[in-house]
Amino acid sequence: MKTGAIELKNKKTPMRRCAGCMESKPKNSMIRITCYEGEITVDPGGKAKGRGIYLCPDSECIEKARKKRALQRSFDAEIPQEKLDSIFQELAQYEK
Repeated sequence: MKTGAIELKNKKTPMRRCAGCMESKPKNSMIRITCYEGEITVDPGGKAKGRGIYLCPDSECIEKARKKRALQRSFDAEIPQEKLDSIFQELAQYEK
C-alpha cells in the first residue's frame, strides 16, 4: 500500500557522442547538425527532422570534426566547400 508519498522517477539524461572528440556527453550540452532531404543545417534546438550528428560547443572539437571530414562521413554525402564553410562559420557562434 502507498502511504501518500509521491514517487519521482529519475529521468536519465540522454547522452550523445561528439563527432569531433568522440566523447559521450549530455545531449543538451551539444550542438546538433542535421541532414534532411539533402539539406544540411545547424539545429540548435535539437528538434529538426532528419539524421543528426552532435558536436561539443568547443573550437577544438569543431576543428577536429572539420579535419576528419566528420559531416561528410556521417551523412555519407559530398558537401560543397561553400556549404561546409557556412556551416562551420555558424558553429563558431556557439563556441564556448
